[in-house]
Amino acid sequence: MDALVLRVRDGAMVQAGSGCVVTGINRDGYRESLGFWVGDSESERTWRTVFQDLKNRGLTGVELVVSDDHRGLVKAIQAEFQGASWQRCQTHRMRNLMDVTPQAHQAALRTAVRAIFEAPDRAAAQVLWDQFQTQWQAKAPRAVGLLEEALDDGLAVLADPEPLRQRLRTPNLVERLNQEIRRRERVIRIFPNRAAAERLIGAV
Repeated sequence: MDALVLRVRDGAMVQAGSGCVVTGINRDGYRESLGFWVGDSESERTWRTVFQDLKNRGLTGVELVVSDDHRGLVKAIQAEFQGASWQRCQTHRMRNLMDVTPQAHQAALRTAVRAIFEAPDRAAAQVLWDQFQTQWQAKAPRAVGLLEEALDDGLAVLADPEPLRQRLRTPNLVERLNQEIRRRERVIRIFPNRAAAERLIGAV
């Protein structure tokens, strides 16, 4: 799941809203767009409304939720999908790590982190993490601390079968769809009302 900011006119005012998009992936690896919603903001309340609507429409058996670490979104996941694991987006985490890593070390550190993320199982990931700490604690201490903070959430996908992991490591599937929405939204710039935003997202 992911969201993008939309500008929607409400009377004489232009307000920033959020277009929330959710895609499901089943045990066979097939994906399906589960729905979209236009909310006031990417808040916990907005996302809880999204999740409650999905459950009212029959969504059950959620085992893993993949998203970025937006605070409101994570709180809503914890409240509405108790018992499901949360996979923090590895792509977003990698960007965060690069932001706190000296430029001279970024390429090597990216390779080392990718090896941890793509480990065959949790035990192998732990070995690579131990090696990573030894190698990078002095060179990039902020990156080591940031990765440690998100390690368990970033490796939740390792509990799933290997064929599914590539699609579950990040919400890139939804981000790609959001790019298509954004490509069309740029032409409009400001939606005249919420219904117009819903029509555009629905068409895409």
